[in-house]
Amino acid sequence: MDYIKYLRSMVGNEKVLMVVAGAFVFDKENRVLIQNRSDNGQWGFPGGFMELGESIQDTARREVFEETGLLLDKLELFGIYSGPEYDKTFSNGDQVSLVHISFICRQYKGELVESNEESILNKFFGLDELPENIFTEHKMLVDDLLSKKQVPIIR
Repeated sequence: MDYIKYLRSMVGNEKVLMVVAGAFVFDKENRVLIQNRSDNGQWGFPGGFMELGESIQDTARREVFEETGLLLDKLELFGIYSGPEYDKTFSNGDQVSLVHISFICRQYKGELVESNEESILNKFFGLDELPENIFTEHKMLVDDLLSKKQVPIIR
């Protein structure tokens, strides 16, 4: 069962705590994988909502696989983001308070799927050539990634 649909059937649009996981996937040339999202046309990092019965690492692996076709191996914790600045209201009125957990992955298997239902385009970019139209909620991830701060980052 889809946990979000199940939860929303009970609480409607009321604010709920939701956990999101994703990954910075780097190739051998140290380029990072970014997807052009089909839901809003912006660029972002693969990831999504945790389902019941998953570990946070399993969530990141499942979401990256669904969106890109890549199977992630070793994950390194990059950052944990939470607090009122990560509250959001979706276009359908659903309200969430997000806890976003991001990983770094440099070891993966599989062939990159260039596009699918969730991704207009999946592509690796050098850190000095990232697209400008970054998904609003991922801008803080880009800032932290480029800042070379000591990881894990906890905000």
